[in-house]
Amino acid sequence: ETLKRGLEQFTAEAGERYRLIGGASATMRAAIAMAKKAAASKSTVLLLGESGSGKEVFARAIHTWSERRGESFIAINCVGLGKELLESELFGHEKGAFTGAHQLKRGKMELAHGGTVFLDEVGDISAELQTKLLRFLQEREFERVGGTQSIAVDVRVIAATNRDLTTAIKDGRFREDLYYRLNVIPIALPPLRERREDIPVLADYFLSRFAADTKKTVDGFSTDALQWLVSYTWPGNVRELANVIERAVVLGQGARVALSDLPVAVGVNGPANSSDDLSYRHALTAAKRDIVQKALAHTNGNHA
Repeated sequence: ETLKRGLEQFTAEAGERYRLIGGASATMRAAIAMAKKAAASKSTVLLLGESGSGKEVFARAIHTWSERRGESFIAINCVGLGKELLESELFGHEKGAFTGAHQLKRGKMELAHGGTVFLDEVGDISAELQTKLLRFLQEREFERVGGTQSIAVDVRVIAATNRDLTTAIKDGRFREDLYYRLNVIPIALPPLRERREDIPVLADYFLSRFAADTKKTVDGFSTDALQWLVSYTWPGNVRELANVIERAVVLGQGARVALSDLPVAVGVNGPANSSDDLSYRHALTAAKRDIVQKALAHTNGNHA
């Protein structure tokens, strides 16, 4: 019973973390409408957008809206692993296939049978693995590393990249035939700076979520804080916004989020303009400095 309750809570928390918040912008509404249409099919989807723009959130939403919602959703980041490890992660390996392969391992494609596989940063995979992935998308079959038996699975593939794949094709870094296999239903996710009207909705959502997590009562934003949020360029997109709001909730003392709770860069009093002079690095530096200053103030300047 306790385990069941814990699982339900975990599922609810995971669902909340990956909740798709639309907002008012026409570009985002169009992307969501396209995602809902794509969910009703078995077609491969390619999500295009900058880092932090919510590609995994979209992928999970498409899975949830589809007939596969009761089956597995498995996300694989194609960047963090070397070629051999990624191939084993995707397709599994037989016992003894390579040094350290002490037992048979089923890959994510096999484990996701009936469900959805999300290939994040698919533009970064090696040429050899591109060939194997192409064959899988054509046949929906693969062999484990070191294996000879073909394994057939029924999975829906959603891929994502922040790279310009057409340039990668011209440079010989990405297979054109694989691109067309992945690019059946392309959905472009706009960066946050191009949909500023959505920022208040997203900020309110993250505020209520992190306030609930920290059990703090925080009721909205001051006018200048909201103005800064809307005017900042957000190079890190929705992920950066979430981090900034979380930090403001954790460190803030007031009943509302004030401008002083936000990482406003040194020398900028009030809201930033829409240029990139307020870079993420500056904002992060200011945030760290603010944390140190608050800590020192709390200890009356005692460094010990």
